[in-house]
Amino acid sequence: MIRFALIFALIFMTAPAFSQGPPENLAPTGAISTHDDGITDLAILNRISSILAQLPDFDKITAQVDAGIVSLSGEVTEQPTVERLKTLIARVEGVVAIEDRVSLSTDLGTRLESVRERFQSRLTQVIAGLPFMGLGLTVGAVIVLAGGWLSRRDRTLASIAPNPFIAGFLAQAIRLCTWVVALVVALDLMGARALLGTLLGAAGIFGLSLSFAARDTIEGFVATMILSLRQPFNPNDLIEVNGQRGRVIRLTSRGTTLLTLDGNHIRIPNQIIYKATLTNYTLNPERRFMVNLTIDPAADLGRARDLVLRTLANMDFVLKRPEPIAWLDAEGPEHVVIRAGGWVSQDGTDFDLAQGEAFRLLRYELNAKGYLLPEPVHRIRLEQPEEEAPLRTRPVRPADRRLADPAPDAAFEEMVERGRVDDGRDLLSPGSR
Repeated sequence: MIRFALIFALIFMTAPAFSQGPPENLAPTGAISTHDDGITDLAILNRISSILAQLPDFDKITAQVDAGIVSLSGEVTEQPTVERLKTLIARVEGVVAIEDRVSLSTDLGTRLESVRERFQSRLTQVIAGLPFMGLGLTVGAVIVLAGGWLSRRDRTLASIAPNPFIAGFLAQAIRLCTWVVALVVALDLMGARALLGTLLGAAGIFGLSLSFAARDTIEGFVATMILSLRQPFNPNDLIEVNGQRGRVIRLTSRGTTLLTLDGNHIRIPNQIIYKATLTNYTLNPERRFMVNLTIDPAADLGRARDLVLRTLANMDFVLKRPEPIAWLDAEGPEHVVIRAGGWVSQDGTDFDLAQGEAFRLLRYELNAKGYLLPEPVHRIRLEQPEEEAPLRTRPVRPADRRLADPAPDAAFEEMVERGRVDDGRDLLSPGSR
């Protein structure tokens, strides 16, 4: 009801503006005649006097003509009356110039009477246009009701939209479009096309100003819409954005929530995720890990590399294809590094645990074969050296079987599931891929 009242008030206040035409040129046009006599001046005066006698607004105006120059004197209640008078006189043939000596009336009763007449004229125009106003309001109300009914078809919108956020956006867009269409149709039926153009221009300026003032909000809204449509990740996917790595908990209209591997919740604004480089480690289940092993440069480098490859191939959690790789890299004159890598499936294997377990097993095998760097030995010589004790070699620690299971942490997976509360705000679809 408030919206209809505002529309009616706007139409009522701007009704006189619809009947105003474009301003005309007030100066007389055409060539000035070389023939000048009293007969021509008398004809001009008679014509002007007859015009003034027919218009009540000019009953207090007197005119004099001399050599085609019209001198006007008297009082009027408002300045537009003088402009309209000069427009009429400029159209009389033979008028060379117009000398304006008309002043605004200072009589309070006259001014109040003028106000009453203007108000009565506007009220008459409004009453005459009431049928068209009623028709416009009726048609506009029907359009708004139809749009409201359509925007409340939740099942229909849910079947069209991929998630609740898009469905809500479609409902709001339908309501807004129906209001705009209803306003345009209603004003057109009322004959208020000038007001319609003014409103559309004002709406454009307001929208431009709003786009600058709420740039971050609009950017976040657009990013949320694009992410909800494209679905670059699923719930429980392991992603990394701007150095932040964790499991995806949810995607809402404000941001994306991650559960880091340390158990912390991080909410990242959607516009940052949309513009940043995003790494999805879960999208491709196969992932390669890399370990660096420092060996003795005096050892047989080829056999050491072959031992690393055989050890990787015998690990249960390392895939057979793609095959493991290993190559030698000289870090300096005192040691050589073997860079080894193998592929694991993240569907049933934790990547970090697999990488750590592979490093432990490879180091154990290289140490058992004597390929690792010998431990530095420092000898201290005294003034009276005693018999040197034989050097002890630290026993090789056997592999710990308790650390040989690289399966994902079940407790952490439970934390991720607990974080996914179904409150209707999550925009991710678990089964999209």
